[in-house]
Amino acid sequence: MTARQFETYRGFVYPWCIDHVGHMNVQSYVARFDEASWHFLARIGLTPSFLAAQNRGLVALDQRIQYRREVLPGSLLDVATELLELRSKTLRYLHRMRNSETAEEVASMELVVGYLDKVARRTTPLPDLVAARARAVLAPS
Repeated sequence: MTARQFETYRGFVYPWCIDHVGHMNVQSYVARFDEASWHFLARIGLTPSFLAAQNRGLVALDQRIQYRREVLPGSLLDVATELLELRSKTLRYLHRMRNSETAEEVASMELVVGYLDKVARRTTPLPDLVAARARAVLAPS
């Protein structure tokens, strides 16, 4: 893990997360990355309670997953996240999922999310405090 990455998820792969060919299904990857996103977003101030109080939300604009290794039932997983880009209304970040026992990267997901005004149904500038917290964790380019 680099200095700009931080752990956002840790968990276990249960049998009900397995698909017809014996490894973790796509739905389970996405669910874990989604949980990691919420921890990442909270770290920069976009907690569920803050979003609700401000009548704001987040919308996925682009989402790309790369699968690198099979994940089998009983695997221990962790996800580290880093912010790659900060714009006035959007964040681009990368999740790296690893097998916790072997430290091998098993998958990654890059996302672009927009900060949404739920009334206007349009993206809106990130609050100054959130932007400042995001700059503090921004990966060097």
